[in-house]
Amino acid sequence: MGIKIVDLNETTKGNLLDTLLKRSPSNYTEYEGTVREIIFNVRKNGDKAIFEYAKRFDKAELTEKNFKVTDAEIAEAVDIVGEELMGVMERSIANIRSFHECQKRQSFFTTRPDGSILGQRITPLQRVGVYVPGGKAVYPSSVLMNCVPAIVAGVDEIIMVTPCRSDGKVNPQVLAAASLLGIKNIFKTGGAQAIAALAFGTESIPKVDKIVGPGNIFVALAKREVYGHVSIDSIAGPSEIMVLADETSNPHYVAADLLSQAEHDELASAILVTTSRKLAEEVSCEIDKYLEKLSRREIISKSLENYGYALVADNKDDAYDIVNEIASEHLEIVTADPWGTMTKIRNAGAIFLGTYSSEPLGDYFAGPNHVLPTNGTAKFFSPLSVDDFIKKSSVISYSKEALRKIHNDIEAFAAAEQLTAHANSIAVRFEDED
Repeated sequence: MGIKIVDLNETTKGNLLDTLLKRSPSNYTEYEGTVREIIFNVRKNGDKAIFEYAKRFDKAELTEKNFKVTDAEIAEAVDIVGEELMGVMERSIANIRSFHECQKRQSFFTTRPDGSILGQRITPLQRVGVYVPGGKAVYPSSVLMNCVPAIVAGVDEIIMVTPCRSDGKVNPQVLAAASLLGIKNIFKTGGAQAIAALAFGTESIPKVDKIVGPGNIFVALAKREVYGHVSIDSIAGPSEIMVLADETSNPHYVAADLLSQAEHDELASAILVTTSRKLAEEVSCEIDKYLEKLSRREIISKSLENYGYALVADNKDDAYDIVNEIASEHLEIVTADPWGTMTKIRNAGAIFLGTYSSEPLGDYFAGPNHVLPTNGTAKFFSPLSVDDFIKKSSVISYSKEALRKIHNDIEAFAAAEQLTAHANSIAVRFEDED
C-alpha cells in the first residue's frame, strides 16, 4: 500500500487542497441540526438533559450524586496510573510551564507632561472550561496542554469535562493528570452536551467565559454554535503532519513520523513534500514495513488511503509554496539545512527542525503547546498560549489641561460624523471658557 506518490503541479495541487478542505468541521453540515437540538435541550433542561445523553451515548447512569468526579475517584486514579507515569507527567508539566511562563505579558502605562496617562491592563479570565476527549484514544497530554497555560495566566477557576465509561468511571490517566495540576472541578460529560453545559451552565456546571480543548465533529460544531455566548480557542479539525524533506533525509525516520499522526483517526492527514522521487519511494516502502507491526494499522491505512501523499516537487521553491499553501498543523523540516529552510516557511502551527525533533516530542514533552491550528488556519491562527487566557483593557486618563489642547479637534471629528452628542460631551467641559 505505502503512500500515494504524486507529481506536484497546478492540477494536483488544486485537487489536493480541495480534498484536504473536505475534512473541515464546517463541511459537516448534516450534523448541525443534531448539535443545535442538543444545545437547546441542555440550555433548557440542564443536568437532566446531560444525564439523558450520558445514558444514550455513553451507556452510563449518571445522577447529581456521581456526576462530579470525587476526591476518592481521583486518588484511585493516581494509584492505578502508578509512580512511573506520574513522574513522566510531572516532568512534562515542568517543561510546559517553563515555556509558557515566557509568554506572560505585563500591563503597561505611559505618562506625558501634560497629565495624560495611557495604558493597557491585562487581566486573566475568571473561569475557563477545558474539554478533554475520551473516544478512540485517551489524551492525558491534552489535560496538561490546555490547563497549564491557563494556570500560568492566572485563571481563577478551571472546569473540566470529559466523557465517562459505561461504568461511570473516567479514564484514570486523565484524572491523574488533572490531579497533578490541582484541578478538582471535573464532570463526567462529553460531546456537544458538554460544550452546551459549559457555555450556558447547568445546576452542577457553572457557566464559563471560554472553552478550550479538542474533540470530535460534534464538539467542534458545538463550539462554533456557542461562540459569542462564550469565547473559544478554535474549531479544531483532524490532526495533520507534513514533512518537508530532501535527499539527505532518513526514509526510515520520515515514514515513522508520518505515521505518528495518521494513527489518530481516519481523517488525519500525513503528507511528505520533497524534491527527491527516490526518497518518496523509499518512504513508501518503509511505511509498508511499519504497518505490519503497528497496533492501529487499520486506522493508519484508512488515513493514508484518503489523506496520505508524497508530493514530489520539481524544485525547492515549489516545495516551499505547497507547504505554505497547506499550512499544516505540524511541520517537520528534515533537510540538509533545516534552519535555513525555515526562513522560507510562513505558515505552520508548530515547526520541528532536524532529524531528532520528531513531532511526538511536541505532543508530550518539549513544552510548546500541542493545541495547534488545523485545516489551513495556521495562516491566521496560532498555537494555544497564555494569551488565550487573558484579556486586555485599554486605560485612558486625561487632565483638564491635556484635554484642553485637543478638544477642538475631537469636536470637529465628531461633527464630521454628525454625532453632535459626542461633540457636546467634550465641549461642555470648556463651555465656561469660550
